[in-house]
Amino acid sequence: MKTFTPKPADLTHDWYVVDATDVVLGRLASQVATLLRGKNKPTYAPHADSGNHVIIINADKIALTGNKMGKELYMHSGRPGGLRRDSYAELLAKNPERIIRSAVKGMLPKNRLAKVQLDRLRIFRGAEHPHVAQKPQAFEIAQVSQQAK
Repeated sequence: MKTFTPKPADLTHDWYVVDATDVVLGRLASQVATLLRGKNKPTYAPHADSGNHVIIINADKIALTGNKMGKELYMHSGRPGGLRRDSYAELLAKNPERIIRSAVKGMLPKNRLAKVQLDRLRIFRGAEHPHVAQKPQAFEIAQVSQQAK
C-alpha cells in the first residue's frame, strides 16, 4: 500500500460557519480544530495544508461547564512583566474571541502548520459576519449544553 500525498491541485479550502450558541467550549473547539486541519476530507494528509476556513458566530453565547467562571486564562507577551491573566467570567463579557481562540489553538498540533491553520479561524461576537461573499456552508454541532435547556 502506498502513502497518499495530495497534490497542490487536490487541496481546496472550503468555508464553514459555526453557530456557537449554547455549545460547550471544548466540544466547539475540537470540532473547529478538525475542520481547520481538514480532517473531514478524504484527501487529508497530516503534512499537507488541506484545512478549511471557519467562521464562528455568536461567540459571546458559548457555554462554559464546571467551575470555569472562576478559572483564569494566562497569556505572556514575552517581555519582562508581560504576564497577563484574566478570568473567564470577565473575558466572556469583554473578549469571548480570546477564549475560543485559545481553546482551538490548544487542540491544533504544535508545529508550523498550526499557525497557518489558526489564521483561517475568524470569530465574531454577534450573528453577522462580513464573509457572505465566500458562501460558507453551515456546520451544525448537534449536542448543545445541558444547562442551556
